[in-house]
Amino acid sequence: MPSANRRVVVTQRFFDRETIDYLERTGCEVVVADLPPGQADGNLTQGELETILAGAAGWIVGHARVTRELLTALPELLVVSRRGVGYERVDLDAVRDLGRVACIAAGGNDASVADHAIAMMLALGRRFRESQDNMLAGDWSILMGSDLFRKTVGIIGLGRIGRSLVQRLQGFEAEILVAAPDRDPDYAAAKRITYVDLPELLSRSDYVSLHAPLTPQTRFLINAEALALMKPTAVLINAARGGLVDDQALLDALRAGTIAGAGLDTFVSESDPGYRPVSEALLALPNVVGTPHAAASSREGLDRTNRVAAMSVVAVLDGRSPPAACVVADGRA
Repeated sequence: MPSANRRVVVTQRFFDRETIDYLERTGCEVVVADLPPGQADGNLTQGELETILAGAAGWIVGHARVTRELLTALPELLVVSRRGVGYERVDLDAVRDLGRVACIAAGGNDASVADHAIAMMLALGRRFRESQDNMLAGDWSILMGSDLFRKTVGIIGLGRIGRSLVQRLQGFEAEILVAAPDRDPDYAAAKRITYVDLPELLSRSDYVSLHAPLTPQTRFLINAEALALMKPTAVLINAARGGLVDDQALLDALRAGTIAGAGLDTFVSESDPGYRPVSEALLALPNVVGTPHAAASSREGLDRTNRVAAMSVVAVLDGRSPPAACVVADGRA
């Protein structure tokens, strides 16, 4: 049944006017939370979230934790829609138990994240940061870099973003290795990729790019032992989730020359502040390119994910089902 309550609260920055207009055309009352500069919804306490979300039927969320306690305190909240694709901060069991719906913005940021991963590969291979730092210090000598062209690239995880990366790498004539739990032989033949196990991928790849979800099984998937398998000339890219990489082990490996460099859009310290000194030490290295979990944050990517997240909210408030790829938990009878 359609919901009479159509109040939708947005706790994300950069929520575009066109998507707000779309929500309002469907009869929604839209409230965009006025967060202080520099503050994200992931930093809000449960009490602050309860105040902001009071009376809301829909919530378009970024990185806030969606807990059983929070959902219980918000009985009118029917749907939580992430402007993004990760959902490790959402208590899916609580969503189901309490009859709510949790969604992700599937397909909205695939291109943006894949572009970001390519950009990091190129920046590290051609040593952009090191070159500019040297030039600013008065040293204009040329640093020898390396191409992405015809290199071996290992992709860990082959969901929507991983497949978008495959498409881009074909323009570089790269040899593409994939480690993923499910293997699609038809896709492999069509895209000329090779499925391998993780140790082989790590030992053969010039670039390793992570595109797996963070689960208890994948936490610290790239640890000291995994890094030791990589080539000393190899580069690691993590534009997926902080926690897939043991950042302390990565710091040790980079300092020891075990691998050549790293492109990091996500860090363990995002969820564990105790790792902040490790993140800062990584960012201080000349062979690290870092960004603040910004891979999906192009103007176009955010507009797309805003719209997908909003469409899922409207579907639930209308009593319909969002696209299957967007639903991660549905507790409606």
